[in-house]
Amino acid sequence: MSVTDRSLREAILELLDGRAPGASVCPSEVARAVHGSADEGWRELMEPVRRVAARLADEGRVEITQHGAAVDPGRARGPVRIRRSG
Repeated sequence: MSVTDRSLREAILELLDGRAPGASVCPSEVARAVHGSADEGWRELMEPVRRVAARLADEGRVEITQHGAAVDPGRARGPVRIRRSG
């Protein structure tokens, strides 16, 4: 299966659309949704998901958070979450 940045972008936004305002998604949720099978191949998508989420953050569409606070995606280390801006 070929995963594109566009498919990751769409998955992030679709998952957020299904959440309450202010709710977030984990990059692993996005990776699993796009990967679509039960094997562990979704793990390879974690960095691409973070990269696409960072671009969405640069566009003002989402925020990258740690412990509920917005962080700079380029400096974030460890677990992050993605939520709609605003």
